[in-house]
Amino acid sequence: MNLAKKNLLFRKLLRKAIYMCKYLLYSIVKMRTKTDEKTIIFGAYGGKAYACSPKAIYEYMINQEEYKDYKYIWGFKDSEKYKNLENNINTKVIEYDSREYKKYLAQSKYWIFNFKLPEHIYPKKNQVFVQCWHGTPLKRLGYDLVHFDNALNTINGMKKRYKIETGKFSYFISPSKYATEKFMTAWNLKEFGKEHIIIEEGYPRNDFLYRYTQADVQAVREKLGLQDCNKKIILYAPTYRGNQHEAGVGYVYKEEVDFEKLQKKLGDKYIILFRPHYFVANQFDFDKYKGFVYDVSKVDDINDLYIISDMLITDYSSVFFDYANLKRPMIFHMYDLEHYRDESNGFYFDVDEVLPGKITRDDDELIEEIVRLDKEFVYDEKYREFNERFNYLDDGEASRRVVESIIK
Repeated sequence: MNLAKKNLLFRKLLRKAIYMCKYLLYSIVKMRTKTDEKTIIFGAYGGKAYACSPKAIYEYMINQEEYKDYKYIWGFKDSEKYKNLENNINTKVIEYDSREYKKYLAQSKYWIFNFKLPEHIYPKKNQVFVQCWHGTPLKRLGYDLVHFDNALNTINGMKKRYKIETGKFSYFISPSKYATEKFMTAWNLKEFGKEHIIIEEGYPRNDFLYRYTQADVQAVREKLGLQDCNKKIILYAPTYRGNQHEAGVGYVYKEEVDFEKLQKKLGDKYIILFRPHYFVANQFDFDKYKGFVYDVSKVDDINDLYIISDMLITDYSSVFFDYANLKRPMIFHMYDLEHYRDESNGFYFDVDEVLPGKITRDDDELIEEIVRLDKEFVYDEKYREFNERFNYLDDGEASRRVVESIIK
């Protein structure tokens, strides 16, 4: 495997051989399996979680009388963990990428996913693949990349994967006109005659942010052991760095925030919920900051963390677009701004002009801004303009509109 990571030609040949084998095997399954018009298969983050827009769409449908005769399939990498979903109407939980999973994939009329499918998986002509995606993009994607410093992929390789994926889409969910424009160019939809597939009706996953109750807040706090916590809660959710990869380890988080300094300055009044990106192999020493920094990397649905937090700290992750719906303070801790903008993915807009919160560059600035926002945060014109541009369709009804667009 180390040779595959170091040698580009060998990696390409290995990928091609594996692809052909998997493609042929799944093609046989497809030919032998009849499509069921009322079976829907769901998945989030490659089977890693019960979350995001697939979750929102599923929960909307199982609570509607008109969809009570549909069959709902969920694929998870740890299927036993989610077996409780089978208590819901007509729901079956299966192991992601198993033989049974491939059978239901070939059988389901509708595919509701928020991630790029494996290259060898193609829907049949009578199947409907709904790409929910997993966030409004700040970082450039696919065909829009100008430079890229990912350790395992080149720009051309990435564009090829996006081209393959574009050929599979039946629908692509968009939360705004802005996002539609970026999805259109990132996946080159016009070039492939698919500009009509966008469903611009808001993000189903954000419906919860308009419908949650205090009982939901209390339930999340209890689940995390924070029911008696009387400190302010800060959610820290940085993006992963594609160039932070170690052979034999995977993506790792390299500590760029001095949590020891933050604990000394803020520990009496605040706690931090630390959530790295789902690609990151987290090697962070939480015991070192016990009682101040909490590991929430395994919480499936980040919405649960949004509703219990008083403030968000992030950098280039798309989480801030969704969190803005709550009209709470945000800080953008961009210690490597120039590198990420000029050498890594790059951005779709000027962050200094558009982001509603302050951009901090070091620990002292970050601490100062946390304290300031706690005392004098105001949901001002810049926050309002941000929501009016990016979240104007989010209102708690996106799941309904999306389902009606797909099925009716």
